[in-house]
Amino acid sequence: MTKLRVATALLILMSMAVSAHDHAEMSAEEKAMMEAYMKAATPGPQHAAMASKAGAYALEIKNFAPDGTTTMESGKATRRMNLDGRVMVEEVQASMMGQSFTGYGMTGYDNVSGRYWSTWNDSMSTGIMVSDGSCDDKGKCAFSGSWNDPLTKAPVSARTESEWMDDATEIFRMYGPGPDGKEMQMMEITYRRQ
Repeated sequence: MTKLRVATALLILMSMAVSAHDHAEMSAEEKAMMEAYMKAATPGPQHAAMASKAGAYALEIKNFAPDGTTTMESGKATRRMNLDGRVMVEEVQASMMGQSFTGYGMTGYDNVSGRYWSTWNDSMSTGIMVSDGSCDDKGKCAFSGSWNDPLTKAPVSARTESEWMDDATEIFRMYGPGPDGKEMQMMEITYRRQ
């Protein structure tokens, strides 16, 4: 459905461009439509804030088990802007439960909805986690989303929080359902800019 919407929007913009070329003056409706699409497509201060966090990071990963034990692992992440400053791409290489682990995430800000969005997929699944949320002016963010559970085939809801402790250190926390159905912290990742 999303691809259809994008294709439709592109067709509208192309037909408007052709119409503008063929006719000296666009109608008020065409101008308003063109302005709305241009405003939706133009990176703003939220995108600039994401771009300021591009770079290489060392990761300290703390995993929380339902029995209360924790394990520590390490990794590295690279963050870069893509699509002409519209989307932050994050690539992770780490270990998870003693296995080599790679992950790929994208984060953006939707000018239309006024909300942030995020996707995540990794080498421990063929699925994807999709989330959305909000961030304040200091970069403190709260997202909620879901992924499909391999056992039940049903969506599993989770939420994440992140905050910058200083210009080089971000703390990311993820919460999901525990064995009793109550929320538990699943992991905490400390990002240290290199």
